Amino acid sequence: MEQVVEQANAYMPLVLNGAKALAVLVVGWIAAGWISSVVRKRVNASEHIDNTIGNFAASVVRWVLLAIVLVAVLGIFGIEATSLVAMLGAATLAIGLALQGTLSDIAAGFMLILFRPYKLGQFVDIGGTAGTVKDVNLFVTELATADNVQIIVPNGQAWGSIITNFSAHDTRRVDMVFGIDYGDDIEKAKAIILKLANADARVKQDPEPWVRVTNLGDSSVDLTTRIWCDAADYWELKFAMTQGVKEAFDAEGISIPYPHSVEIQKAG
Repeated sequence: MEQVVEQANAYMPLVLNGAKALAVLVVGWIAAGWISSVVRKRVNASEHIDNTIGNFAASVVRWVLLAIVLVAVLGIFGIEATSLVAMLGAATLAIGLALQGTLSDIAAGFMLILFRPYKLGQFVDIGGTAGTVKDVNLFVTELATADNVQIIVPNGQAWGSIITNFSAHDTRRVDMVFGIDYGDDIEKAKAIILKLANADARVKQDPEPWVRVTNLGDSSVDLTTRIWCDAADYWELKFAMTQGVKEAFDAEGISIPYPHSVEIQKAG
């Protein structure tokens, strides 16, 4: 009986320390999430700071606080912070090799925030992957495709890839090519396109709408059209112009050639 009591007394400090560590871990985890949320809201509330920085700052704060919580938990078991630093220092090379990808993502995350090649809500193409930026945190960039599929891009890959930002500028140029038959009136077709462009309020007049003959194809004379609009109107304007030109050409008797196949029958 005495041995059982002695064993229980021997394990009691370990049990108590385990309970304390669990409590600190749970409270710290909740506190880190709450504080990072407050940081995000405060930063995003500023009119002079975009939401990208707020999300990134919240991510940094959360991971720093969790690191502090981890040190506190280790301290409960008698591992002092100075000893922990010494252990980490001795294992720096091994940790660096094991986590070089993660460390690269963290460094790239800071570079993305510093230079900001894209922001939250912008439509971008990162190394061939296109989507709307939903989040930029310490490790990854989150995109949502046009059909709302989530794509996670490690920051290291994002920073090392070619980034095409379709939302960086307020205006965009809409380029379209319309083919007409060789027998059609070129000037009449150009006038129809320009009339439609000038009638659409979304089309900017500076620079003015532009239509030129740019190619003599196998079956068509190609008219290239260039018009400028607000970036947000790009797709709707392109859709409207494509349909409008087709309907106007039909009404004015201008044909849009398409490939024809001719079947040759052998005599006999």
